[in-house]
Amino acid sequence: MSHFIKKMTRRTIVQVLIALPALSLFRNQPPVPDLNQIDADEIIEVNGWILRRSDLA
Repeated sequence: MSHFIKKMTRRTIVQVLIALPALSLFRNQPPVPDLNQIDADEIIEVNGWILRRSDLA
């Protein structure tokens, strides 16, 4: 393990440290809803407008 760390450059270590916070963005993402299960009367916001989902179709 120490041999592996010795071969790593400082640039690689810095890039890994910068990438670590970005990985937390991918955790705990809500699942994408199935299009067959979307309620047509659901109220959503689009560009500041409050609309029913059925108004978009």
